Amino acid sequence: MRDGVIAYVGIGANLGDARAAVLRAFDDLGQLPQTRLVARSSLYRSAPVDATGPDFVNAVAAVHTHLTAPDLLAQLQGLERRAGRERPWHHAPRTLDLDLLLHGSARIESDVLTVPHPRWQQRAFVLVPLSEIAPDLVPPGALAAVTSQVIARIP
Repeated sequence: MRDGVIAYVGIGANLGDARAAVLRAFDDLGQLPQTRLVARSSLYRSAPVDATGPDFVNAVAAVHTHLTAPDLLAQLQGLERRAGRERPWHHAPRTLDLDLLLHGSARIESDVLTVPHPRWQQRAFVLVPLSEIAPDLVPPGALAAVTSQVIARIP
């Protein structure tokens, strides 16, 4: 693929077989139109932040895509629906959660999408896996600021 952008997607699940859902999401991301998976982090276990339910399995993926940020978001939401994602209340437990963290250098604020993701620098479950695959994107001091959030790499 020529041109296009690198986008980063936060992946999480805490219902059902969360580990399998995150691993399947890596494969599914690589099958999206005009998109290919270029990097994937290790899997991590973390306690819910501003959410309820069991611990999450989290990861971050990098994709090279020709999709616009809104089109990529629509594709991500389609993957969530196919994985059985329901939204009964804000921050409900989920079978799959896909967050568009970064889309190239885009800055977007709309009713349906904010890029960069508004809280990505405040979440260990984003920063730790992102630092594994794209350390240059993690601002200095960001990891130190989230040390109180428990996160562990899954062997």
